[in-house]
Amino acid sequence: MKALASWPHVAITALAMVVVFTWVDLTPRVEAEFFFSRDDPQYVASAAIADQFPTGQQLIVRAAATDITAADYRTRVADLADAMLDLDGVTAVNSIANRNAFDSPLWGRVLIAPDERATNLLVDVQPDASNGSAFISEIENVTAQFDSPDFELVVSGVPYVIELIRRNLSRDLTVFSSVAIVVFATIVAIVYRAAPIVLGTLTACLGASSLTLIITQLVGGSIGLLTANIATIVFVLTLSHIVFLTSNWKQCRADGESSDDPVKRAVAMTVPASFWCMLTTLLGFASLFLASAKPLRQLGLAGTIGTATAIAIAYTLFPPFLKLASHRPAADRQRIASSPFKQLDGARYVAGFLILAVVAAFGVLRVDTDPDLLSYFAQGDPLRAGLEAVDRDGGSSPLNIVVQNATGERIDNGDTVDRMWDLHLALENDSAVGSVVSPALILAEARTAPFVGRLPPAQLLDLLQVTPLRATIAAYIQADRQQGLYSLRMHEAGRSETRDAVVDRIVSLVRARQLEPVLVGGLYEQQGQLGKLIASSLRLGLGGLIALFLGIAFYVSRDLRVTAARVFSLAGIPLIVLGAFGYLGRPIDIISSPAANVALAMGVDSMIHLMMRARRRRAAGSNRREAWMAARDELWQPIVGAALIISAGFGIFSLSTFPPTQKFGLAVILGTVAAATTALLVLPQAAAGRLRSDRAAVDAKALEVADPPTSPR
Repeated sequence: MKALASWPHVAITALAMVVVFTWVDLTPRVEAEFFFSRDDPQYVASAAIADQFPTGQQLIVRAAATDITAADYRTRVADLADAMLDLDGVTAVNSIANRNAFDSPLWGRVLIAPDERATNLLVDVQPDASNGSAFISEIENVTAQFDSPDFELVVSGVPYVIELIRRNLSRDLTVFSSVAIVVFATIVAIVYRAAPIVLGTLTACLGASSLTLIITQLVGGSIGLLTANIATIVFVLTLSHIVFLTSNWKQCRADGESSDDPVKRAVAMTVPASFWCMLTTLLGFASLFLASAKPLRQLGLAGTIGTATAIAIAYTLFPPFLKLASHRPAADRQRIASSPFKQLDGARYVAGFLILAVVAAFGVLRVDTDPDLLSYFAQGDPLRAGLEAVDRDGGSSPLNIVVQNATGERIDNGDTVDRMWDLHLALENDSAVGSVVSPALILAEARTAPFVGRLPPAQLLDLLQVTPLRATIAAYIQADRQQGLYSLRMHEAGRSETRDAVVDRIVSLVRARQLEPVLVGGLYEQQGQLGKLIASSLRLGLGGLIALFLGIAFYVSRDLRVTAARVFSLAGIPLIVLGAFGYLGRPIDIISSPAANVALAMGVDSMIHLMMRARRRRAAGSNRREAWMAARDELWQPIVGAALIISAGFGIFSLSTFPPTQKFGLAVILGTVAAATTALLVLPQAAAGRLRSDRAAVDAKALEVADPPTSPR
């Protein structure tokens, strides 16, 4: 009967998983503005530029060959362009087949590679088509038909890069998350060696993950850049509650409780600490609602839901399985292993931790939070090599600048056009800039037309309104001739400066020509803003979390020394994680940036449980050192076990071919190991006080017992 009582919980989880796979949209949404939503301040400028200068989305197909001037090469380019035009969603294709690029100031710059070993096909696509994976697949099918060793084709452009990121996220969501869960289950089975506990753990963790996805979908959330891993994160959050609940249950059984009492007693012992663990993690996720980056806000929503769901499901679905396990024969019960930390000199570890934290702090200064777009793809991957070739030829990340005359005059007068051309040349000479299309270049192209090339700029533009250049002019020069658009493609590979510094330098070049930059936007500028937001999130977000934990630690412990020890221990965890990334030269991108927060949350769990256990010991009459050492001896197994399970599970992510997922897994492992080590070796010693004085007192007391003083006769 006891066994039958647990099956409804399995059925509930199974039903939730069915709902997830049949109703919840698990396809990661990565759109053109995937870093920010359209109402974010960082995206407003880009949206305004798109409204004023409707250039649309564009794909770049690079066609490399030995001789790009050969007639056969031109024919193959023309056939490829025709095949592209036959696709729904493609509005135009500019190539050497329909543009006289070799004699054109405009098309020569944007279509022909600097080394003249490749040309570009610029494919204009409708915005609704560019965000579709089916459309990108059709583009790939067409290029696959024409690709050959003597006509090598590479596709690039923002829509294509976005689709590649979406595919990587989707693969990791389905493959690595599933494999990680299998690894979690295997390690749980090895650690606990009890079928009811393994089944209960999977039931609760999978139930919490499924319910989180369902609720997130109901409230309008979606799977995005960061929430693709939310199921695994919630699995781990639920697992943390279960590990400590199971440990307390084992302790109660070892103390000789009756068959049902150990579960009730374990729940009563664990719930208070679990509540504070949940609260700190929930507030950490909720703080992301204040972030400007859309993916961080999405993670905040899903993480808040998942944190609340994890504790509710852990204490609802899992205890019945503990009751089932409680009825195993007494001889089959596991013994509580003795602590291996009893004889360790904790003072040495505190000093070592302090030194390590200081060394790591210097590594934090080297952390790159503004990685290039190519870092989203693995080194040596043929796909990345192709993207690097496009980037090398003419840049791969768009930057748009709207300029106007600083004097308020129209930009179609001779003096202003001269200054705009001077700016155009200065931008082309900047090492960070690949290619530039500007009003000055459009006019230079127009001047190549016979008979009209010597007309003043204003009259020339008026005349060209009835020519095929009309659409191009409208895309770069406002109808009232007050503002013009400089469209840049920026180099990503080999960048040593931050994007913010590059944009500032370019803005300075604009102002030096008595032109005013009205709007600055585009993916390049957005990534620069994102880099600053990631740095700010790591600095202020983690700092804010530690400050929040300080308040909760004091409330829970009612002890200033314990509070200071805990904050000292917690602060080292993100320092170690970020410092390691700095020394290893691993950049922190938007996908891997929350890993330090996840690791910090796991460290908080261990420390809160230790604090609550030490407080209970002190209430029972133990002194400070006895209470903390006893708490550590009782909880070392769940702390080590949780670290082992989490590290093994997230270790799967390090095998991904998607670098951001690799870094996410690596950061969680580093943080988890650091958190467990800190909780066991640093916090108890720092909170309990100096070891040598306590040893002296213990030795003196032992001496008194061994050789009591003789009383005078």
